[in-house]
Amino acid sequence: MSKMVTGAIDVGILKKAMDAALLRHKATANNIANVNTKGYKAERVAFEEAMKSAVGMSEDMALKKTNEFHIGGDMEWTSVKPEIVRDESFSQRLDGNNVDIDSEMVDMAANQLLYNALAQQVSNKISVLRYVINEGRR
Repeated sequence: MSKMVTGAIDVGILKKAMDAALLRHKATANNIANVNTKGYKAERVAFEEAMKSAVGMSEDMALKKTNEFHIGGDMEWTSVKPEIVRDESFSQRLDGNNVDIDSEMVDMAANQLLYNALAQQVSNKISVLRYVINEGRR
């Protein structure tokens, strides 16, 4: 059965996004824990831009591939992994630490909302598949 029919690609991308949100939560928690550590540089997670380019989405153009023989080749999204990068930006503090506790707390709250929305989407997809498997019976 085709992955497109079962929604495996959608769920796969949602899983990758959830993995990125989980890693972002860990990075943000680490930043908060080190808010008073001298010379500490904040950690960020790089994921969204890599995923956009892997699935052919850019700000000015997004292509939809409806057939495996369409131009564009294989989808590269499966190889995209979220990764932690150091924020080497300038620090306003004398100790060299560039963590802003207020923005970290906002980032953590926004990331939690994102994770919950992604989890709900996965749950909805599984519910649809369960409905189809049961042929509409409950």
